[in-house]
Amino acid sequence: MSAFTLPSTGGRTVAVLGGGVLGRRIACGWAASGFDVVIRDPSYEQRSAAVEYCNTSMSLYSDSETRGNVTATENLAEAVAKAWLVIEAVPEKLPLKISTFADLEKLTSNDTILCSNSSSYKSREMIEGLKPQTKRRVLNMHYYMPPDYRVVELMTDGETDESIFPFLYQKLEEIKFHPYIAQKESTGFIYNRLWAAIKREVLNILAEEVSTPEEIEKLWKEMWYAKEKGPVAMMDAVGLDTVSFIEQHYIAERGLPDTPVKFLEKFIGEGRLGAKSDKGGLLPPGKPVESNHETSIYFLDIGLSSGNAKDCASAGRVLVGSSDGRPMKTLVSGQRMPDGIDISKSAGKLFWTCMGNPSANDGAVLCCNLDGTDLKEVVPQSLVHTPKQLTVDNKYSKLYFADREGMRIMRCNFDGSDLEVLVQAGDWQVDEHMLDPTRWCVGIAVSADTGKFYWTQKGPSKGGKGRIFQANIDFQPGEDAKSRTDIEVLFQGLPEPIDLEIDEDEKVLYWTDRGELPDGNTINRVKLSNVTQVTHNGPSKPGTDYEVVARGLHEAIGIKVDSKNRRIFATDLGGSVYQFDMDGGNKKKVYEGTGAFVGITVA
Repeated sequence: MSAFTLPSTGGRTVAVLGGGVLGRRIACGWAASGFDVVIRDPSYEQRSAAVEYCNTSMSLYSDSETRGNVTATENLAEAVAKAWLVIEAVPEKLPLKISTFADLEKLTSNDTILCSNSSSYKSREMIEGLKPQTKRRVLNMHYYMPPDYRVVELMTDGETDESIFPFLYQKLEEIKFHPYIAQKESTGFIYNRLWAAIKREVLNILAEEVSTPEEIEKLWKEMWYAKEKGPVAMMDAVGLDTVSFIEQHYIAERGLPDTPVKFLEKFIGEGRLGAKSDKGGLLPPGKPVESNHETSIYFLDIGLSSGNAKDCASAGRVLVGSSDGRPMKTLVSGQRMPDGIDISKSAGKLFWTCMGNPSANDGAVLCCNLDGTDLKEVVPQSLVHTPKQLTVDNKYSKLYFADREGMRIMRCNFDGSDLEVLVQAGDWQVDEHMLDPTRWCVGIAVSADTGKFYWTQKGPSKGGKGRIFQANIDFQPGEDAKSRTDIEVLFQGLPEPIDLEIDEDEKVLYWTDRGELPDGNTINRVKLSNVTQVTHNGPSKPGTDYEVVARGLHEAIGIKVDSKNRRIFATDLGGSVYQFDMDGGNKKKVYEGTGAFVGITVA
């Protein structure tokens, strides 16, 4: 038998057999990073929906500057004619999979890699009648549900050529997926076996009436979801001798196999007990058992969830919590519709805005120590109308904030002195201006590196008329807030942009949008080096002009980049504080259902 030769990918395609919910996501993942993809599905409706999904969703999968072309066909031979990789994602019916692989043996090149996405069947079960040389290029490639879950498990059919695994591992990493290789055939691969054990034990607990579904949910979230520690590190933290002792009780009581205890005997005999041993445990010594990266989070509850409309006007709170989800604490209460918050570590102060009554000129900017003491008014009522997002410029000890109904961007010193207007988009005393939300200034961000500040004018609620602007931090000679000529529109026709944030390390502008779906209630980003003044009349488009990195927020408001730990925090009026990776992945709720959250910052 001749040796298997890995395929070249140039000028060739990835074929996905099945355009359903998962199949189209698999296709989009490859196309988003520049691979041309052909989807094969017998249903015209599925083919059309799959192509549309791919063409509108690539920004969720990758920020690659090169996109692949996605087409669909009913004809299997046409779909795989130029394929270097075929991924079978047809319904979980073994006879259908067997016949599909029999067809693929006849229709594909000898170097085409043939994969099954099946989670129920080993690929060996699908290829019994195939030639030995064909079996060498067959394996399982199991996806979960991208883009939210990017894990892909690879598993041999028992005869798969070993060179395929590092080859596919590299390709999957190139398209921003996370590959894992099962070292031998295993029903359930790796993760599903772990999950099956967890499910089985949860059902045992419920069947024995030891606990309730609600209590199990609460306990699981506290013990696992709020900490960056998996089951291996957790066993090391407990101590492997203790783990073994407990497992022996389970074995004696339930008649379970003693495989886990026998496996641990070697570790215990060598003194490798886990965190309490300098020899390590299941994890090597010196490797941290826990990686919390705990960060203090300061955020605002606007007070809308108080339950009493009259009380809402003064029910706002300044809160402090932690990225590990520990119980939050109220630092300051009784606030009048707080909205934007930021921190100055050098000054040891929190600064935030209070909108007050949006129909009156009675907003304010306040500050306190990081423990909530020494509460002071920095910018008193009547000097700012309805202040929204606020950001701190620590380099020059300045506060920048947007004034919504005041239709302006303002700046002052930390003590409130030298209060000045930087941008004046309208006059709040003119009814025509006050009734025009395209003039309302909401979000603000400052970049010392670019020498510019950026702000949003959100437009009508869900109106698709939002804009993002930029201007120089310093006025040009002879100009003021009303006459300055350096204002540029960077984006227009956005659903409803709210708060802004800049990642100075990577020179990326992020913003929340609480507008209408599908492009609203999102987190978005763009590289500042790619931003230029809008020169066309139409709306700015996601995927072309900027990238949508996260969806599914509920009235998105606040956003803050944690540069040190390379992650994003965001809030929504639905009552959640979220944590994301910088690319929007690994979405996690840190807090939920305890307020209507707006501005957020991190220590």
